[in-house]
Amino acid sequence: MTRNHVEVWQERVLPSGPDRIRFGTVLRGSLLPILVWAGVACFVYYVCNPLAAAVLGGLFALSFIVGFALRRRAKHSVRCSVYGALGGVLDKSMAGF
Repeated sequence: MTRNHVEVWQERVLPSGPDRIRFGTVLRGSLLPILVWAGVACFVYYVCNPLAAAVLGGLFALSFIVGFALRRRAKHSVRCSVYGALGGVLDKSMAGF
């Protein structure tokens, strides 16, 4: 923790406990990766082949399912697993940028 974190905590700006994050917040925070995935899928669909876009969508779905399964195996709730898997796929897909 940095000094700023401690000062913010002492001033009670942060909540005293964990807050529930809504699905819209997850999507809003992941707007750039969603646009990149959609843009790449549209580009592949029009330039290459619709089948290639389907394969790209399948890759996204497979990554989501693996992330979800790993989180469920670690005893996370279903909501946490869905949010974490979606955020993880979108986060890791933007690692090269």
